[in-house]
Amino acid sequence: MFTEELKAFRRLGFRHLLLQLLNFSSVIASGLMMWKGLGLLTNTESPIVVVLSGSMEPAFYRGDLLFLTNPAHERYHTGDITVYKIPGADIPIVHRVLETHDVLPATKRKGTKRKSDEESGSLDQPSARNQLLLTKGDNNPVDDIDLYNGISWLERRHIVGKVRGFLPYVGYITIAMNDFPQLKYALLGGLGLLALIQRE
Repeated sequence: MFTEELKAFRRLGFRHLLLQLLNFSSVIASGLMMWKGLGLLTNTESPIVVVLSGSMEPAFYRGDLLFLTNPAHERYHTGDITVYKIPGADIPIVHRVLETHDVLPATKRKGTKRKSDEESGSLDQPSARNQLLLTKGDNNPVDDIDLYNGISWLERRHIVGKVRGFLPYVGYITIAMNDFPQLKYALLGGLGLLALIQRE
């Protein structure tokens, strides 16, 4: 299957192989830097996710690619589609906000007013960081409390981001590689081999 590639691989010298390996490493490093940079711009650990189940149909289908942002001071509203991750869970979940709840900080609950709060009007506007969320999949009969592993509400620290856009079915390659690990290893091995034997 790869006989021509293997012959070319044998003809290459050590320095050329080392150069190709460095080129391949720089491509991987550039991709990781772009991913981290995109994460910093969008304020989320995962700016792009793939829908893995049918719980959000008909809004999103399995294999849709979602683009996320998570501005720190932006509040979530009923109807927003969020991606959240509970500690101990392997994969993030894409569901719609069903209900929101505001928790006042301890100083405001005790009736302590700071001058800066009165001037800025923050006593009337709860902080986005103190917002609690309840979610539900559009295609699910009940809310997600059973998925929360013992907590009643999602906190902002559980939120990965808010869905800002999507591309339908583009993520199926990711699903295929997760469902069939041999495909993932074959694809990565083939790309690595091509990078090593490619002539400039």
